[in-house]
Amino acid sequence: QVQLVQSGGGVVQAGGSLRLSCAASGRTFDSYYMGWFRQTPEKEREFVATVSWIDGSTYYSDSVKGRFAISRDNAKSTQWLQMSSLKPEDTAVYYCAAMTLTLSTDFRAAGAYNAWGQGTQVTVST
Repeated sequence: QVQLVQSGGGVVQAGGSLRLSCAASGRTFDSYYMGWFRQTPEKEREFVATVSWIDGSTYYSDSVKGRFAISRDNAKSTQWLQMSSLKPEDTAVYYCAAMTLTLSTDFRAAGAYNAWGQGTQVTVST
C-alpha cells in the first residue's frame, strides 16, 4: 500500500505561482506513475500532469502545458507540481495520485491510479 500526503496550495492572484507537494510512504518502489488531478463541483476529476517513476517522462494536459511543471525525487518519494501563470480557471481541488498496482498506458485516466492524496484547494483570484 502507498499513502500520499499533500501540502501546498492556497489563494493566489491570476498570473501568480504556487507549488504543490506530495510525499509518498509505504510500497513506493512499486510505483509506475505519480500524477496530479483536479476537480471542481461542476466537473469530473480531470488529468493535470503525471511523471513516470521509472524514467521520469512527463505528460501534461493541454490546458496546463507550458505553465505547470511536474517533478519527482525518487530517493525522497516525493513529487511536486509547480504551477505558474495561474488562471482563474485553474481553481480546483488538486489531488496527487499514484499508480502502483498495475501498469496502465492510460495514465490520463483517474481510474488507472489506486492511491490518492487528501486533496488541497487552489484558488486563483482575478
